[in-house]
Amino acid sequence: MSRTRTALLASMALVAGASGTALAVHSATAATAAAACTVDYKVQNQWNTGFTAAVTVTNNGAAKSSWSLKWAYAGNQKVTSGWNAKISQSGTAVTAANESYNATLGTGGSVSFGFQASYSGTNAVPATFTLDGVTCNVDGGGTTDPTDPPTDPTDPPTDPSGRVDNPYAGAKVYVNPEWSAHAAAEPGGSRISNQPTGVWLDRIAAINGVNGGMGLRAHLDEALKQKGSGELVVQFVIYDLPGRDCAALASNGELGPTELDRYKEEFIDPIAAIMADPKYAGLRIVNTIEVDSLPNLVTNAGGTNTSTPRCETMKQNQNYVKGVGYALNKLGAISNVYNYIDAGHHGWIGWDSNFTPTAKVIYEAANAEGATVDDVAGVIVNTANYSALKENNFSISSTVNGQSVRQSKWVDWNQYVDELSFAQAFRQELVKTGFRSGIGALIDTSRNGWGGSARPAGPGPTTSVDAYVDGGRYDRRIHPGNWCNQSGAGLGERPQASPASGIDAYVWMKPPGESDGASKAIDNDEGKGFDRMCDPTYTGNVLNGNNMSGALPNAPLSGKWFSAQFQELMKNAYPPLS
Repeated sequence: MSRTRTALLASMALVAGASGTALAVHSATAATAAAACTVDYKVQNQWNTGFTAAVTVTNNGAAKSSWSLKWAYAGNQKVTSGWNAKISQSGTAVTAANESYNATLGTGGSVSFGFQASYSGTNAVPATFTLDGVTCNVDGGGTTDPTDPPTDPTDPPTDPSGRVDNPYAGAKVYVNPEWSAHAAAEPGGSRISNQPTGVWLDRIAAINGVNGGMGLRAHLDEALKQKGSGELVVQFVIYDLPGRDCAALASNGELGPTELDRYKEEFIDPIAAIMADPKYAGLRIVNTIEVDSLPNLVTNAGGTNTSTPRCETMKQNQNYVKGVGYALNKLGAISNVYNYIDAGHHGWIGWDSNFTPTAKVIYEAANAEGATVDDVAGVIVNTANYSALKENNFSISSTVNGQSVRQSKWVDWNQYVDELSFAQAFRQELVKTGFRSGIGALIDTSRNGWGGSARPAGPGPTTSVDAYVDGGRYDRRIHPGNWCNQSGAGLGERPQASPASGIDAYVWMKPPGESDGASKAIDNDEGKGFDRMCDPTYTGNVLNGNNMSGALPNAPLSGKWFSAQFQELMKNAYPPLS
């Protein structure tokens, strides 16, 4: 779905990534280094009858081979489940003891765990914690008042909605039973059929379910069953803007460029009404907002060499910005919803001429139609795309015979060579633009593993900068602008929370095995056209440097099950499948 562009020569320095900082609703934090131990206790999410909390214990005394933390509640709080610690409760007294895998706690070392609890009335932070009988957070001023604001000027402000900083932390993620059944039916598919994937709401009919399939409410009901007593994230892709996918045809949508009212009334409003049902308040609902839309306004409109008439229309009528703003406003009003705006990928937005303008148009949308930056949990990059997570055999600062890798045909003066460095830097650019400093980023790793026999074991030869980059790059596409059902692609990192600084999670937002687009024209009632970039015989255009498309043959419409793609992704998975 995502595209690239030919870069203009640029020489600005690489924008450095920045660490994400956790947010707290309530906290009891260390007072001074003089304390024998310190405890950071944060209420992450709270509703009328319960809450979740995260606890970090730091040992400033002698190293320990096991540990036990105790505290007492002043109210009627009752722990119902926990993770990363064995938690028991007698009356108001709570004990959290180590698991076998986190028993060691060295001097200066920390350990974290979390739990869910019920309560009624007030939910005060415990006044005293003891680690193996030694009182923590004392000998230097005691615990902080939980109503005090942060005193460190680098601390981000607390999200006023009361949402947790990272919805994926300490939570399971929903496994779509429909996708899981497709995966399990494939030879070898049971190895990944239990992985969480995104659910795409890509037309109005998908809200209630298409052809007897599960709709939004059915998925949320199933998520409640999977949740049990712990936390659970359920992931949706909100994807039906008017004039959708203006720079390609494979994912054109059902709504015309001017049908913003239908988008609001027939698509977003019903989704918001279902997600706001109180029965789903205990779920963490993550929404990916409108894949590819806002980046298209930067690179494929405004008189660029890759402009298309349809993108020019969407830039002029502002219905992408208005539609995204409306979605953020309506969905962001629901306290357990987390919106992540799609921000393209490094091979599209990584050039100087695209990087800051894309952050600005995302900020514009986040303040349109009643939305504010508080309706945005972060951005997602590489959705349904193939850009490598991390290129280990070269970096943006590498040189060969005095030539920068930026001068190679592959990098083409981009400022980034992989998704991780791009996501970290773009998150920080958003903060500079006006977003909260605690926002996060997601990276879709569903198709960017690039393993198998073609994966380079080390750098390429130093005979030229092109040989060096082409010989060492994991991403084996013919051109980074190729985006449709790519030959040789593999599953990437498995979904996981907090994998790197500033990154909320690696996700499989695009379900592996679901086609990017048809390799030939197919009549359909979904508004989806035939894009030559999905045709393996196509010799390319300006968007991919006039190279072959690299697409697999015999592909069905976008979103339909494509067995050959699924098998290709498993074969070339990295890390490999066992």
